Amino acid sequence: MVERLVPDELWELFQYVVPEAPSRPQGGGRRRHGDREVLAAIIFVATSGCAWQQLPTASFGPSGATAHRRFTEWTKARVWAKFHRLVLDELGSRAELDWSRCAIDSVNMRALKKGDLTGPNPVDRGKYGSKIHLITERTGLPLSIGISGANTHDSQALIPLVKGIPPIRSRRGPRRRRPHKLHADKGYDYNHLRRRLAGRGIRHRIARKGIETSQRLGRHRWTIERTMAWLAGCRRLHRRYERTADHFLAFTSIACTLICYRRLDR
Repeated sequence: MVERLVPDELWELFQYVVPEAPSRPQGGGRRRHGDREVLAAIIFVATSGCAWQQLPTASFGPSGATAHRRFTEWTKARVWAKFHRLVLDELGSRAELDWSRCAIDSVNMRALKKGDLTGPNPVDRGKYGSKIHLITERTGLPLSIGISGANTHDSQALIPLVKGIPPIRSRRGPRRRRPHKLHADKGYDYNHLRRRLAGRGIRHRIARKGIETSQRLGRHRWTIERTMAWLAGCRRLHRRYERTADHFLAFTSIACTLICYRRLDR
């Protein structure tokens, strides 16, 4: 089970970002579970959607409490963002990223326990929820992610997401972090956003309200819709169970990392 969820290549990459185990000067205590076993347990929770208490200890070794404690430690150390960026670097070095056209969109998740960065969803009878905001490259691989309350307008996330694209390695030349063109739907139809994108040297293709139909942009934006469906494969994201926004963002980063790794492993 561990080798299936965490293949050798994925484990080699994770070793670059995982913090060193804390030392015990006084000695004694229980043996610390291996990072690979704990990572497999965390991925199992993310993909299956089970509660931490339901983690099958016999299959992984660490208990649900141990896996959750290590998950919290790694989240505070920003391991998941670093891991996602490392996989993107590996894809970039193999020329697997297409920067010619990117797309931006968001998806709503209902928050069962409310918590940080939640809000009443105007399209879900005011029930509390969160949004996952996403920028993908031409083939649908996620480059930049963010979360907000469900009552946050999509347009407010565009510039932070663009700025959040990390400098990614290229097969030739310097690192890249700027697409040639960005596609967006009518929720981003604001002149100040067009000016900000143009100021960063990014061509914009944003549908205009009352003028253009969304179907024309759909010829290029279907890839990000498919990526949203890929995110749904991480069952922990079907609903937001975490009260802490950092934990919810961590599971989103894990899902995006696994999506990118599948391309790397192809």
